[in-house]
Amino acid sequence: MKKIGIVGGIGWQSTVDYYSDLCHRAEQQSLAPNSRRAPSTPEMSIESLDIQKAISYLGSDDDEASWAKFDEYHRMALLRLAVSGADFALLASNTPHHRFATIVRGVGIPVIDLYAVIAEHCARIDPGRVLVLGTAFTMKSQRLRNAFARFGVDAAAPQGVAEQEVVQLIADLHVNRLADAAERIARIARISFAQSAAPQTVCLACTELLLAYPQYRRTASFNVDGVRYTNASALHMNAAFDLAMQ
Repeated sequence: MKKIGIVGGIGWQSTVDYYSDLCHRAEQQSLAPNSRRAPSTPEMSIESLDIQKAISYLGSDDDEASWAKFDEYHRMALLRLAVSGADFALLASNTPHHRFATIVRGVGIPVIDLYAVIAEHCARIDPGRVLVLGTAFTMKSQRLRNAFARFGVDAAAPQGVAEQEVVQLIADLHVNRLADAAERIARIARISFAQSAAPQTVCLACTELLLAYPQYRRTASFNVDGVRYTNASALHMNAAFDLAMQ
């Protein structure tokens, strides 16, 4: 298997999920009835960043220069992974993909673009209109909208009070306040879907949001109470494992 590089720490719980999931997939493949592979796990290097430092480096979309520290902080982590011998890398967080093109500039190994992975998957499942839930930067990201548009998928974010509720929910999940998280997500979806009769899919585009659905953390798409959800992190890990096995 190819060696995987992970930029993690933002937050650390999701980094643990990335590591354990990739190992679990390799283990399950070696245990498959028709497998001739000896049990093995992929080699990995992890660059765990300081979440508070990363947050302090967040910029403003109307000021390109304001992103310089954020971009460089993540880019240097990717460069260290390349030096460690990683064959490719992934950023185990959704928000840095808003700045993907700048962050990966000059990095000598492939880096999996999460936004492209999400959009391509949604195009395959005929999602109707996609409701994107994530950090404020992810929900407003024109780069993410463009990725969906390239595959002919209509995507939008919650507005007004619902948008503020998503941001508060992510903050609560980050400090392990998990009570009623799934119910809060369902309420946000109901508010956002209220004026549309068309099919809808909720894209969980923040690693913390999966803490509300621990039973589905390895599932790319799932249904709860009639609502279809797409798990961005599971899609990202699918893409990483597939690439590692090539």
